[in-house]
Amino acid sequence: MKNSKFLILLIVILLILVLGLSFLLYSKNINSNNNNTVGSTNTKTNTTKVEEKIDYVEELRVYNAAEYMDMSTIKDFEKKYKIKIIYKEFESNEDMYSDFVNNPNSYDVLVPSDYMIDRLIKENKLEKINKSNIPNLANVAEEYLYPEYDKNNDYVVPYMTGTLGILYNKTIVTEPVTSWNILWDSKYKGQIWMWDSMRDVIGVSLKRLGYSMNSNDENELNEAKQALITQYNLLRGYAEEEARDSMIADEGALALVYAGEAKFAIDQNPNLAYVIPEEGSNKFVDGFVIVKNTKHKEAAEKFIDFMCGSNIAVRNMTSTGYTSPIKGAWSEFGNNKIMFPSEQELSRCEAFLYDASATQKYNRIWNEIR
Repeated sequence: MKNSKFLILLIVILLILVLGLSFLLYSKNINSNNNNTVGSTNTKTNTTKVEEKIDYVEELRVYNAAEYMDMSTIKDFEKKYKIKIIYKEFESNEDMYSDFVNNPNSYDVLVPSDYMIDRLIKENKLEKINKSNIPNLANVAEEYLYPEYDKNNDYVVPYMTGTLGILYNKTIVTEPVTSWNILWDSKYKGQIWMWDSMRDVIGVSLKRLGYSMNSNDENELNEAKQALITQYNLLRGYAEEEARDSMIADEGALALVYAGEAKFAIDQNPNLAYVIPEEGSNKFVDGFVIVKNTKHKEAAEKFIDFMCGSNIAVRNMTSTGYTSPIKGAWSEFGNNKIMFPSEQELSRCEAFLYDASATQKYNRIWNEIR
């Protein structure tokens, strides 16, 4: 009986040993397979990286406004031309100008607004463009060519266009929004945002009073300044993206914004609407310009031409909400009233232009009202 028990015990021990050994061998195989899998994945990843690696032949430094380009279009340009884009963003034309003047050799391509392009041309800070290197210039709609400050398009290729207007919340503002006066209505105290931009704010105050947004008249500018000082206590603040995002969150009644910001906001919140006031406003055309004495002029022209392609314009319009002057891109967006204002609305609008003596006055007013 004892021998039988001993035999049974021995068999059980052997079975346990066999099972344990089998488990160890199985675990080792699993780990080995996992290691092989990781290795092959790493090899695949590394191979992919090698395949996507670009042997850049040149660098191009581009300075553009914030959130104003689909970054995937830049990647596509880099792949096509093997030109590395060093990309930087600015918050305002004034910030861009100050940085550029202090660091004149840091950029090759700038993307300023109308009046700032006007200034750069007048100060001889830009290269003339070789149009034969930009065949896609033919894609630009006629109405956006030949601006007043560059009537032969010697220096600028249009990039984006739009208007300045009022974004408002229909659940808070139930009256018709037709005039700039509503931005001075005490009923909305603490719920009004003004875009943090000197030319836009002063320009709106001038336009509201029936004057040109480019006025250099001391009396008109003083009247506009006093109106803005009066308005200051009604404001929630001067801001840019913060103002837009606040409106999206139903935290504001009214905001001075650009059309592209308005479209983005309305896409996020159907309580919002946009209007170009009856007194008129600014119709801007932001454009590509090439910095004087750049060592990368041909690369700059390749970049500008690439961005004027219809498919690229569609992607940039989708990303930013602004309107490209590339007519072949428009059909993708239907008859969006924000992106494509009526001729009647645009007829009341004007471009911002540069005047050195006026700019000194604008700077003084801007410091006094804030």
